[in-house]
Amino acid sequence: MTERLLATPAGVTLARLEAVADGAARNFVLQMKAGRFHGFVVRRGDTVTGYVDRCPHMGVPLAQTLDQYLAPDGALIACSWHGALFEIDDGRCVGGPCVGARLTPWPVAVVDGAIVTA
Repeated sequence: MTERLLATPAGVTLARLEAVADGAARNFVLQMKAGRFHGFVVRRGDTVTGYVDRCPHMGVPLAQTLDQYLAPDGALIACSWHGALFEIDDGRCVGGPCVGARLTPWPVAVVDGAIVTA
């Protein structure tokens, strides 16, 4: 069994910014010596916000369908298992079974048109 990691080293290039549609999210899995990291980014314009792909309510990945991390209107991150809703900017749960809890941030940035870990 591979250990599931909650952080990544800085400076890992994930993808070009255009690989994530504006207003959408994308999953990333990084295999490292110590284990596997699962995270996702949400793109809004030229910026991205990243989170560890783990719901604070049950510890499961948020999306049951690949890259489907956002509510239908795109305004919030949604856990497809139990309906928790999270703010994109800070990961705070604003609806569902874990109100007040937060997603674990995953530091990412856009550098020279690429999404990289920070």
